[in-house]
Amino acid sequence: MSDLAHLNAVQEPRLSRTRGLRERIPLLSLLRQDLADRPIWLQLVLVVTAIAGVAYADHLVVSLSLVYLYTLPLTIGAVFLRKEISYALIMACILFHYFFHSFDSPRHIQLGLRIFHDLSALLCLTFVVYVIQRYTERQDSLVKTVRQQRDSLLRDVELAAQVQRLFLPLDGPAISGLDVAGMMQPAHGVSGDYYDYIPINAHTLQMVIADVSGKGVPAALLMSATAAVMRLEANRDRNILELAGRLNAGIYSVSDDEHYVTLLLAEVDAHKRTLRYVNCGHNPALFLRANTSTLTRLNSSCPPIGLSSEEICEQSSVDLTAGDVLVFYTDGVTEAENQTGEEFGMERLSAAVRNGSSLSAEGLMSSIYNAVADFCGDHFNDDATILVVKCNFDGSSPVSS
Repeated sequence: MSDLAHLNAVQEPRLSRTRGLRERIPLLSLLRQDLADRPIWLQLVLVVTAIAGVAYADHLVVSLSLVYLYTLPLTIGAVFLRKEISYALIMACILFHYFFHSFDSPRHIQLGLRIFHDLSALLCLTFVVYVIQRYTERQDSLVKTVRQQRDSLLRDVELAAQVQRLFLPLDGPAISGLDVAGMMQPAHGVSGDYYDYIPINAHTLQMVIADVSGKGVPAALLMSATAAVMRLEANRDRNILELAGRLNAGIYSVSDDEHYVTLLLAEVDAHKRTLRYVNCGHNPALFLRANTSTLTRLNSSCPPIGLSSEEICEQSSVDLTAGDVLVFYTDGVTEAENQTGEEFGMERLSAAVRNGSSLSAEGLMSSIYNAVADFCGDHFNDDATILVVKCNFDGSSPVSS
């Protein structure tokens, strides 16, 4: 058994006996119930010391009534201590005051007047403690309600995040000649990013990466709508131009003027060794040509989807060779900031792609993410999504159309 386990084993019976004793003798718990698990000595010493200090001053200045000075320590006691203890301290303060002014006063004060004075002080101090205790109880109740609502909201957000993860692919596609890997790192519980890859046939793969404008729950809901529409389109004609148009119509019908979706649709044919893509206002994908080591940006050719009822897009195409690398990403990658507010940027991303081009798709994806995480100290301001495709074609010639 380790030292820590042995210490816990020794202390647990002792703690259990203490808790049981407090349950049997409630007065041993001097603090309020919500503070009962905290050390009592500090608050108790503070209150008792304050009362003793006031009592000593009351003893020295016998010509004046300093009963009002007891209000401060009693207020402190009302904040931390149980009701019974707080009210008992009031009686202690009145007894102190009565004792000192009964025996040390140079003047004779009528008994009736002294009793009236002490009863008035008792009522005033009791009223002050009562008000403080009521205020503290209301504050505790408010804090408890807020904490319950926060916990409920966190559970709802976690449930929404779990539903969102159902839209993401679990495993890489089994397309011969293509090595594919993707990941999404939400900045918060729910995300406005989305990616997917859908096999069309044994040698063709369609991919999508999207980023919803804004953050939080509205962006997450629109992302879920985008993913749902994308999945519904899986059994229809997969022409990417027509698919972009149908996606635009679907998203436009459920979004408002302030929210839209940047989206990049790509189709890789491993037999023909071609890439066709439509970039709807999304970050330019990076295309690394293996035989020349040139890095090309696949820029946007049409506006984001969901802004207007009609989407006019242009399709672009690129020939692929063995070893070529495609990297798709969202702006959470390039806009990640370090402590000085400097963004990761395209230059660092391009360097990370070049440096990791010999790795597998999974390795390159992890290398890019680690580079960004190290740069921003693992504090992402926005959702970060990375999708990598590596062309592992064999030595045969591409199949012509």
